[in-house]
Amino acid sequence: MMKAYLVTVALFALAFSLASASDPAPLQDFCVALKDYSDSESAVFVNGKFCKDPKLVTADDFYFGGLNIPGNTYNKVGSNVTNVNVDTFPGLNTLGISLARIDFAPYGQNPPHTHPRGTEILVVLEGTLFVGFVTSNTDNRLFTKTLNKGDVFVFPVGLIHFQVNVGKTNAIAISGLSSQNAGTITIANAVFGSNPPINPDVLTKAFQLDKEVVEYLQKEF
Repeated sequence: MMKAYLVTVALFALAFSLASASDPAPLQDFCVALKDYSDSESAVFVNGKFCKDPKLVTADDFYFGGLNIPGNTYNKVGSNVTNVNVDTFPGLNTLGISLARIDFAPYGQNPPHTHPRGTEILVVLEGTLFVGFVTSNTDNRLFTKTLNKGDVFVFPVGLIHFQVNVGKTNAIAISGLSSQNAGTITIANAVFGSNPPINPDVLTKAFQLDKEVVEYLQKEF
């Protein structure tokens, strides 16, 4: 009886820890990330970044400039994402937040992708965006909305989502993410552009496509 009780308690504890999982809360006022790891090559890996000596931290460590500069949207998808995460902004280390500027050419898109470690909240600054996300199996329910300047939309953590500029002019959006490094997995790039490539036979069956089509897509990505 006691053994069964302990197992039950352990399962509840595990479930609670998973339900409350997020970027770890800081144990000090700040932990500015080290950009140069030359002094820490022999150290153990950490879940995040090594901390800069607090005595060497300056105001510049908590500052990021240039988000007013438009990104280059001259590419196949017609969009550009300027990430402001712990890799570009060391002061974000351990704080559990980041953001991004997304520029769209007319009819450009931020193709279907996921952020495995963060929820995203998006606000449109200019233009009109058609956005949406798909729920997990087996419902695979699609939620979409057309957003105009000043509108806000949220994409739950880990779900596939997208944004498309449906206007004839450029569009700009700012995204906030609930992680210092939310990660991005662009579906087409991951599936058809993996390194090494996924066996075409696997993708042929998964997507119910001719093998020639799969091989063509792998060459494209």
